[in-house]
Parts: sequence; structure tokens; C-alpha cells
Amino acid sequence: MANVKLKQLKKVYGKDVIAIKGADVSIKDKEFVVLVGPSGCGKSTLLRMIAGLEEISEGELFIDEEKVNDLSPKDRDIAMVFQNYALYPHMTVFDNMAFGLKLRKHKKEDIKRRVEEAAEILGLSEYLQRKPKEMSGGQRQRVAIGRALVRQPKVFLFDEPLSNLDAKLRVQMRIEIKRLHKQLEATMIYVTHDQIEAMTMGDKIVVLKDGYVQQVDSPMNLFNNPANKFVAGFIGSPAMNFLEGRIEKSNELEFVSGLVRFGIPEKLGLHEKLKPYIGKSLIFGFRPEYLYDKEKENSKELSVDMDIILDVTEPVGSESFNYFHFEGQEDKTFCFRSDSVYQYQGNEKIKVGLDINRLRFFDKKTEIRIA
Repeated sequence: MANVKLKQLKKVYGKDVIAIKGADVSIKDKEFVVLVGPSGCGKSTLLRMIAGLEEISEGELFIDEEKVNDLSPKDRDIAMVFQNYALYPHMTVFDNMAFGLKLRKHKKEDIKRRVEEAAEILGLSEYLQRKPKEMSGGQRQRVAIGRALVRQPKVFLFDEPLSNLDAKLRVQMRIEIKRLHKQLEATMIYVTHDQIEAMTMGDKIVVLKDGYVQQVDSPMNLFNNPANKFVAGFIGSPAMNFLEGRIEKSNELEFVSGLVRFGIPEKLGLHEKLKPYIGKSLIFGFRPEYLYDKEKENSKELSVDMDIILDVTEPVGSESFNYFHFEGQEDKTFCFRSDSVYQYQGNEKIKVGLDINRLRFFDKKTEIRIA
């Protein structure tokens, strides 16, 4: 397989429409990397630039240390799986999977061997003589993956391949693609707008917004240590809670927002970073997972304590999403997760704790994390 390096890649349409604004990403051999972000962020454009389907306006693209800016798609030794399967309806599964090899003049014996091997891996052996219309969406997606697999490329590219499938089938196909990656030890680059898909599949995630790379990191580092407010709010479901307030100085630094007030212990190492914000606005971020009911759950961690008023509880099986507001801030809704064994009523006032090591602050203007 191969490593892939993007050096200040830029894509400009016309005179002033900049779709990708200087992307720097390094992808290791055998790594599964996910490009994620909201619609229109440039993730599919970036994938198509790697594939050679979009011309690179500026910057350099390397596959296995070879600069490929000027190479045609067929010469880059990549294979792409599209969102809409792109199968030929009049061809059998075998012919769909063999089509690319036939164009490259491979021998019939080699084509047969490769297709049968790929079909075995993907559980398609009994469907090789069927046509796409006789198959389910999940089976057709496996055929599209099989067509890429028989190519034995250096890099596999996936452009939102599961977006047309129902929720249950998406979960199943996620597992199959991850299993395939492990089995092939292949370099794979995968595009999705679904952050849960990104978190569960990627060894490394590239978060994009408005053509800019916001952060490149492992799933858990993105979750626990977001570089900015956008990443913090995009990664995680339910999303991170944000509360605007200010830093005040008494005996110690305190965060204050209306009736919410708590001290920030000096041992956290945040004081030097937060001192410039004394008397100024900033944003406090805390994930629903980081809160717990002080009365019902014991924690050995030193915590920040806050009084909240519950509005609505949504049970979702083994856990519940509890939506609340702070007294005096009825127009703002926040969320914390709890075990579903805990039952809450609307308008209930409770005290929640937040591990002091989970405090996250963001600059109000730049939205960059203060850390």
C-alpha cells in the first residue's frame, strides 16, 4: 500500500471561489483516515483532488513519495467507491467487478481469480451472476467495494458510500469496511458528514469547515481535546454544551455566568492562560458525558458543582439525555447524560458535578481553545 501527503493543497473555482484553503495532511501507510465536516466544507472536493478527478490549483500531492499532481486518475493507482454505487445495470456482478481489469487488458484467468477472491472476502460468491437490480442496497455497495478491491490499488477512496443505506445497514457496513481494512492492511481515505461514522471508523480524523482543516487527530483526542469551538461542537452526540461567561478574580480565578459561579483551581495549570481574560467574556464548554448527578452518583474526582433545572428527559435505552437550563437563563438549553435507571421529572432542581479536569474554555472571538 502507500502513504499519502497533502502539502498546502488549494482548490479555486473561477476567480474567487476557494473550496479548499491550503490543506496539510499526512496519511501513513495502512492507515484508515476519515475526512469529516458539514455539507459544503470541501471534504468531497479534497477526496476528488486526491483521486485526480479535480485539478489541484495550488500545492503538492504525494502518493508513496511520488508527486502526482499531473498524473491522470488511472496512473495514480487508486480505486474509488462512490455514494451512488455507479454500477452498470445491464451487467452481472461478475462483469461489474471485472470491468476495470478488462479495460486494463488483464488475462481472463487473472480476472477470474481476482473477482472470485474479492467475492469470497465480501460474501458475494453466490451472487456473481445476478444483476444489480436483483440485489439489496447493502449488497450493491459490496459490489462497488469489490470492483475497487480487484484493482489491488495503493489507496482506497470512499466518498460517503453508506449515505444511501438505512440506519441498521449502515452500522453493518461500517463493521464490514473496518474488517476489510484490517484484513487487507490497506491505506483508506473515507469521506462522511456523519461524525459518529467518523469516530467509529477512523484511525485518524480530519475535521474540515469552510475549506479549512480544523484539526487532524485520533477520534478520542478530538473528543477530549478539541482545538476549537467548532470541533468541540461538531464531534460528539449530543454536542458539547457552551456557556458564555467571564473570568473574575477573588481569592482564586472564577468563572461567572449569571447565577453560575465556580472556582478554577490553580493546580489545573490554566491560570496563566486565563489571566488575560479577567473581566472579559469567554466560552465555557462541557460535554453531556462529563456531568453527573451529585446525589445519585459518587465520584472520587474533585468537581465543579452547579445547580440546574431539568426540563425534559429522553430515555434512549441504557441511558437518558436530560435537557436543562440554569436559573435565570431559561432561554438556553443544555444536556447531560445519565444512566436510565435514574428517573427525573420536569422542573426538577438538582445539583450536578463536573470533574475539574474536564473544564474546557474557548476564546469568544477566535473560538480557539484556551489550553
